[in-house]
Amino acid sequence: MTGKAYLVGGGPGRADLITVRGLNLLRRAEVVLYDRLIAQELLQEVPPEAELIFVGKGPDRHMMTQTQINQLLVERVKAGKQVVRLKGGDPFVFGRGGEEVLALAEAGLCFEIVPGVSSVLAAPAYAGIPVTHRGLVTSFAVVTGHEDPTKPESATDWAALARIPTLIILMAVKHIADICTQLIQAGRAADTPAAVISWATTDYQRVLRTTLEALPEAIHTEQLPTPAVIVVGEVAALADQLAWFQPDGDASGFAPIEE
Repeated sequence: MTGKAYLVGGGPGRADLITVRGLNLLRRAEVVLYDRLIAQELLQEVPPEAELIFVGKGPDRHMMTQTQINQLLVERVKAGKQVVRLKGGDPFVFGRGGEEVLALAEAGLCFEIVPGVSSVLAAPAYAGIPVTHRGLVTSFAVVTGHEDPTKPESATDWAALARIPTLIILMAVKHIADICTQLIQAGRAADTPAAVISWATTDYQRVLRTTLEALPEAIHTEQLPTPAVIVVGEVAALADQLAWFQPDGDASGFAPIEE
């Protein structure tokens, strides 16, 4: 049988937010390479005889390098296996899915991309924050806050981003003080509504409402756990009226992997 890799977006945290296509592929996978930020319940859908390989990455702690993950994918597909590469959110949204697919393509192997629900949209939705709203906001931007915004060679144009009505920032907790300073210095109002959504869509979800200026201190005071999604813009204020999610015991959270 010809091997094939499926890059499957596992969704933002809650297991039943995976797509039907993604779930069906998991249920017939022969090999599953899975990340840290996937719902632990999804692993229970994998056939018992399948090979489960944890390749997750955390802050300052990687089980494998990206090159090793790419090589492992190529090896298993060359061996004729049906391989699911299970990634949190969407494979092509800050998931390094493009690098993995490129390795497969360069090896002449078959692959398929299965989009997933990204926390970019799911986290605000579960906090009652529409990223666009008629008469208020008609555009939004998504950016990673993983990079230090103060370094001279930064590839992120924070001055340009300050003009975007709704700004969604991922992986930003470490650098949030500098990010807020950059945005305010670029002309964004200090009292712009802001929100932080921690462990979005899971039973451990927490939402913090504040302002751009007060955001760093609020995050520090509340000690919100990561992963967290930050929303800056007038739409964040709508959470006061539109918040709806209450934990129901059906979304226990991300896989507690400690290998």
